[in-house]
Amino acid sequence: MTLALLALALGFLIPYVVHLNNQVSERFGQLRWQVPTRVYARPLVLAPGVAMDAATLRVELAAAGYIDDGKGQAVSTYLRDGNRFVISSRGYIDVDGRVPAQRIEVRLSGSQVSRVAAVGGDTLRAARLDPARIATLYGSKQEERRLVRLEEVPDLLVTGLQAVEDRDFSRHHGIDLSGIIRALWVTVRSGGQTRQGASTLTQQLARSGLLGIGKERTLRRKFNEILYAIIMEVRYDKRTILEAYLNQVYLGQRGSQAIHGMGSGAEFWFGRRVDGLSTEQIALLIGLVKGPSYYDPRRQPERALDRRNFVLGKLLENGLIDQAEHDRAKAAPLGVPDQPGLVAANRFPGYIDLVRRQLGKDYPESALQGAGLSVFTGMSPSAQAYAEGAVAHTIKTLENRRRPELQTGLVLTDVHSGDVLAVVGSRDPGEHGFNRAVEAQRPVGSLLKPFVYMLGLARPNQWSLATYVDDSPVTVQLSRGRQWKPGNSDGRSHGSVRMIDALANSYNQATVRIGMDAGPERLAQLINVLAGIKAEGNPALILGSTDQSPYAMAQLYQFLASGGQIQPLHAVRGVVAADGTLLKRYDNTPAPAQDGDRVAANLVTVALQQVVSAGTARGLLADGLGRLDAAGKTGTSNDGRDSWYAGYTGDHLAVVWMGNDQNEPTGLYGASGAMRVWSGIFKKLPSSRLTVSNQGLEWAWLADGRNEATDEGCPGARRLPFVAGFAPAYVPCAPVEPEVITEPEQGGGWRSWFGLPPRAAESPQTEPEQP
Repeated sequence: MTLALLALALGFLIPYVVHLNNQVSERFGQLRWQVPTRVYARPLVLAPGVAMDAATLRVELAAAGYIDDGKGQAVSTYLRDGNRFVISSRGYIDVDGRVPAQRIEVRLSGSQVSRVAAVGGDTLRAARLDPARIATLYGSKQEERRLVRLEEVPDLLVTGLQAVEDRDFSRHHGIDLSGIIRALWVTVRSGGQTRQGASTLTQQLARSGLLGIGKERTLRRKFNEILYAIIMEVRYDKRTILEAYLNQVYLGQRGSQAIHGMGSGAEFWFGRRVDGLSTEQIALLIGLVKGPSYYDPRRQPERALDRRNFVLGKLLENGLIDQAEHDRAKAAPLGVPDQPGLVAANRFPGYIDLVRRQLGKDYPESALQGAGLSVFTGMSPSAQAYAEGAVAHTIKTLENRRRPELQTGLVLTDVHSGDVLAVVGSRDPGEHGFNRAVEAQRPVGSLLKPFVYMLGLARPNQWSLATYVDDSPVTVQLSRGRQWKPGNSDGRSHGSVRMIDALANSYNQATVRIGMDAGPERLAQLINVLAGIKAEGNPALILGSTDQSPYAMAQLYQFLASGGQIQPLHAVRGVVAADGTLLKRYDNTPAPAQDGDRVAANLVTVALQQVVSAGTARGLLADGLGRLDAAGKTGTSNDGRDSWYAGYTGDHLAVVWMGNDQNEPTGLYGASGAMRVWSGIFKKLPSSRLTVSNQGLEWAWLADGRNEATDEGCPGARRLPFVAGFAPAYVPCAPVEPEVITEPEQGGGWRSWFGLPPRAAESPQTEPEQP
């Protein structure tokens, strides 16, 4: 009977063990965790001459998870001493390859970087800091996991984990029989009221869900757990099991995101990579293994502190740290920031929407989610933060009971590369759904005028910025006998004005005359070539009768801001596989500007600088932004339904739309709405002064009221640029007859007009002689 039962048991157990062995082989052997795809901002490049101030550098460092610890010695920390920063960077893999960790000194002066050097070493031409993580694309499982190799984990964490959780890990074969017996004895003695853990690290790994074991507390679960552990120990070496544990252990929860593995745990709790943890942080991370919810340092700091100190005692007891380090670490605070170091799934929906659109051409959505890729973008965390702040402040200032709810869309770019640095798609930057920066189609109004003028300037034998144009009532004949009679926004005509003044003051009547001379069809062709904008070439297009998004207008203005380059905007720089292999590089290097394009763009830029210095955007001067010599253009649609502003500096272009989703009048002009947002950004964002290249241009002083070159000292003379070879002929300044002032006769003057006697002459006053 006994043999029969034994045979029956073996007949059941052997096939069952074979079944479990196949599961281990399938699920553990391949180690196919679902690792999320991470989306990163652009790396911060620090080089002499780069526009940067201390406040912005701190914003960038904080976004990337750097901590100001007053020393700047440990990885992911920095020291600030006035305008001097010492930064210990992390190594990382970029689309250009591996960037090593380094400790650098950065000095700032005059709102720009003045010096970059290795600490204790030579001056550097430039340094790159690892980028901030801005979004996460999860797969079917909302699991946050950063895979680490055993050699990337500090020795103290590896040995300390074994000292606390499994002292016999290196010697047992998956289970600790003495520990199981000891745990059962404690449970029996307490009548089931006290339970003592007896699971090895191998058992914990089996239980964690990696191999599909449920969490219910049953004998069957425990039996399966023991068999899994034994099978793993037979099939795999200790190193493989330990590395798997380090990547699977559960260490916390953020909403629907489960935090798995020491790599993600270090980022979630401390905002640091695991190789940069201090002794006290390692102790807390080990302590959290027992129960991340119960010992949550953000919600239960006293429990967490007790648990950390218990682990520190174990480290001392096992000789892993000495007494001095134990005492120092025990006296240290928990050091857990209020906000989790890991970025939520999508903190910047407007920007990530743009990223998805660009990636969608090469990667289906299913190929991105949970694929463990690294997507590197062009986002600037400081530019994004300043843009969001400017939107919130401006809307709060403008909204009142008489004005409908305002909405906004904003795109900010790098004029040198075409990188999209910031996107705001809603008044609430975290709102998912309709992305007004990309999807909103609204009348652009006067934002098209610079391109009307550029068409005229393309014929330098006929038009220049100095050419006088008639700003009087104009009538345009349309089809079927209809007429179009556009007027100026101020309801007045301004007579004969120079072309540059007509653009600076956004005079409609003068613009229509230039546009009709150039041809509306040519305007439609131009904006299609520069930005892919498709519009009908009818006369109304001259005054912006086309519905476009802020992104489309940013693409159009990028031509001007870049100095005449056909420069496609882009959000993604490249995609890197989990093993560091470059999968896709987006070649974003623009072609040099052609000579004619450069000259035309620079002439229009000079006119748009006057929009800021003396035209419709002169309010920026009162905001203290005259130092940038920025170029810009305001735009307003009928009844103030849409407020636009496009402006650029030597480094940045920003296009802002402000309006109402229901297309209701807001009462805002371009200068009173969207331009306020632009101003709010550039009051904080370091940016270089805009200078216009003189290549292909010649400057001349123009006589007042005439299109003739003259002398600088001529009364009313004005200096303007021309296409080289097309400046007007020189005419010397006519001499000015000096005004002769004669003394009135003694009996004359105004007193005689009223029959009054002349006033006695007064003696001249003289200065007293000096002794």
